[in-house]
Amino acid sequence: MPLSTPARIVSELASRGYNAEPEAVTRLAGAPESETALERALETMPDDALKLTADHVDSVLDRSESRADATSTPRSDVDSGAENLTTEDPSVSTGAAGPESTDSGNVAPVETKGSRDVDVSQRAIEVANDMTGDSTGTGEYNDFVQVFRDRYEKLASKLRGRVNHRPTDAIENMGGGSEAALIGMVSDIRSTASGHWLVELEDTNGTFPCLVMKDRPIADLVQQLLLDEVIAVDGTLADDAGILFVDSLHFPDVPRTHSPSTADRHVQAALISDVHVGSQEFMADAWHRFTDWLHTPEAEHVEYLLIAGDMVEGVGIYPEQDEELDIIDIYEQYEQFSEYLKEVPADMEIRMIPGNHDAVRLAEPQPGFDEELRDIMSAHDASIHSNPALVTVEGVTILMYHGVSLDEVIAELPDEKASYEEPHKAMYQLLKKRHVAPQYGGHTRLAPEDRDYLVMEEVPDVFHTGHVHKLGWGKYHNVLALNSGCWQAQTEFQKSVNIDPDAGFAPILDLDTLDMTVRKFT
Repeated sequence: MPLSTPARIVSELASRGYNAEPEAVTRLAGAPESETALERALETMPDDALKLTADHVDSVLDRSESRADATSTPRSDVDSGAENLTTEDPSVSTGAAGPESTDSGNVAPVETKGSRDVDVSQRAIEVANDMTGDSTGTGEYNDFVQVFRDRYEKLASKLRGRVNHRPTDAIENMGGGSEAALIGMVSDIRSTASGHWLVELEDTNGTFPCLVMKDRPIADLVQQLLLDEVIAVDGTLADDAGILFVDSLHFPDVPRTHSPSTADRHVQAALISDVHVGSQEFMADAWHRFTDWLHTPEAEHVEYLLIAGDMVEGVGIYPEQDEELDIIDIYEQYEQFSEYLKEVPADMEIRMIPGNHDAVRLAEPQPGFDEELRDIMSAHDASIHSNPALVTVEGVTILMYHGVSLDEVIAELPDEKASYEEPHKAMYQLLKKRHVAPQYGGHTRLAPEDRDYLVMEEVPDVFHTGHVHKLGWGKYHNVLALNSGCWQAQTEFQKSVNIDPDAGFAPILDLDTLDMTVRKFT
C-alpha cells in the first residue's frame, strides 16, 4: 500500500522501530514519491539514531526552502492563545461552562509549534457497535418488531436480577392481592383524575396497567420516564387482579459500583464535536488557535482526536439555511473540512462519527460515510465509524453518540433533570435508561436493523456527545459524561430558538486518570 498519508508513514516507521518528528512525517507525506523518500531517509540515518528528524528529511529531499510551510508556525493574524478553564476532577464537582463562567480562567501561554516525540507503538484502539456496512433493515413492519424485541431482551436481562419477573399473561392469571413484578417497555403514561400515575407496560406477551400513587416517594420517578424505555416494577395486585399497585420502580441503570478503566501511561485525547465547516459562523480563527496549540510542547501528550459528529454545516438542514452558508456545495464543505483537518499534527489518531448535519441518513443508527466522502476526507487516514460507536482507546471505553435524542430528553423531562444549560444531566438520564435514544416516534428517527445498536450493553467509561452546542460535563456512577460544545458562533436560526452556543472549546481528557481540562480558544 502506498505511503501516501501521514498515518501510514507513522505506522511504517513504528513497524521498523523508529519514532519521527511530526514535521518529518509531513514532509515525507508531501513528497512526490513518499515510499522512496522514506527508504532514502532511513538508509542515510545515523546508526545510533532512533528518531527521524525534519532536518534529516530536508537534507534527503533537498527541500529546505519549503521548511517554513511544513513547520506550521502560528499564523501572524491569529492570537494563538488557549484559555485553561478547569483542571478539576469532575468526580468531585460537575460543571457546565458557558460565556458567563469562562472568564475566570487564566490565559495559558502557548509556545511556538515544535516537534512532538510520540511513541505510536504504545497506541491501541478497538471499535465495537459500528454498524457501517452492516445495515439490514428494509423498513418493513417485521423489522421494527425485531429491533424492539432486541431492545426489550437486552435491557430486561439487566433487570431480571432485581425483581421476580412474571410475564404479563402469567400476571393476568394470578389472584387478587398477590405480590407481582413485571419488566416491560413503557407504552403509555397518563395521569388519573385523582392525580395518580397510570403506566402501561408491555412485554413480549402483552400489556399490563401499573398504578403509581401520587403520595409515594417513587412518584417523582414517573416524571423521568420516557415512552419506549424498559423498566421493572414490583408491587401488589388489586383485589380483582386487574391492575398492579407499584411499590418500587427500577431502571436498567449503571451500577454504582462501576469502576472505570484507565490507560497504562500518561496520554490524552481531545474530545470535540460540531465543527460545522461551510457555515458563515464557523469559527476558523478559533480552530486555527486549537490546531496551533496541538503543535506545542504543552499538548505533546494529546495523541487522539475524537469528533462526535457534524463535521460540516450540511445543506437544507433547517429553514433558510442557505442564507447562512459560506460553502453551498456539500462535497466542497467536506473538502474544506479535510483541509482544516490537515492542520492537526500528523501523528494524531483521529476517530469520527456522523451527526444530523452530515451527509448520511438521519435515522439512527447512522452508518459512517460512504466511499466518496471517505475519499474526500483522506487527511490523516481518519477513521469514520457509525453513530453511535463504542471506541476503546488504550483501555478506556468511550461511547461516542452525536446526541439528537438530547433534544427530546430535555423537552420531556423536568428542568432540574435535563436542560440545555446542563446537557450532561440529560446524558445522565440516558445512562440510567442504558439507551442513547429511548423514545420512538418523536424528533429522533429510528432505522430498524437486525438488532438495537442504540442500547448501552456495555457500561462506558466516558460518554461523549455533541449536537446541542452547549458545554457540560460531570460524573454519573463513575462514568464521565461530556457534551463538548461546538465551533460555530450563534446562527440566526439559533437566535430564533434561543440557543446561545458554547463555541471554541476543546475538552482534553487524561486517559490515565480520567481527569479533564477544558481549554478555550476564542
